Amino acid sequence: MSQHTIYAEVQNVPGVLSHISGMFSARGFNIKSLTVGETDRPTLSRMTVVVDGDDHTMDQVRTQLQKIVTVVRAEDISDTDCVERDLALIKVKADSIKRLEIHELVNIFRAKIVDVSPDCVVIELSGKENKIDALIELMKPFGILELARSGRIAMTRGN
Repeated sequence: MSQHTIYAEVQNVPGVLSHISGMFSARGFNIKSLTVGETDRPTLSRMTVVVDGDDHTMDQVRTQLQKIVTVVRAEDISDTDCVERDLALIKVKADSIKRLEIHELVNIFRAKIVDVSPDCVVIELSGKENKIDALIELMKPFGILELARSGRIAMTRGN
């Protein structure tokens, strides 16, 4: 089994997310990541779903997605040349002594400190999943107070 990224363009109406997640659930697939957002056209939303499965099964999933009335288009973009990003916000303990060390690590990862309080900082990082995982591991010794991650968003390159 391998990881697949499914892109779906859907009508921006109530119940779409429920229909699509239900279709995955009914077939016994665990959704690893799911993001949904309105596109440049208010009547359409873009969904990116990351799920594990073999190629044949994913072809069936794509076919089933396209049968859902509110799905305009669906495709497995796993094997295409695409840009993929995840987003993470990491709240880390940071007294005045540790702040400099945290700041240096944040800079290495091209992340940003987006909030500072007397005893902690909030770090924002976007990138590939493994890059985010690596920074999280480095922040654990400082004490992660809170962690929020988005699902993956992806877009194919070119036309």
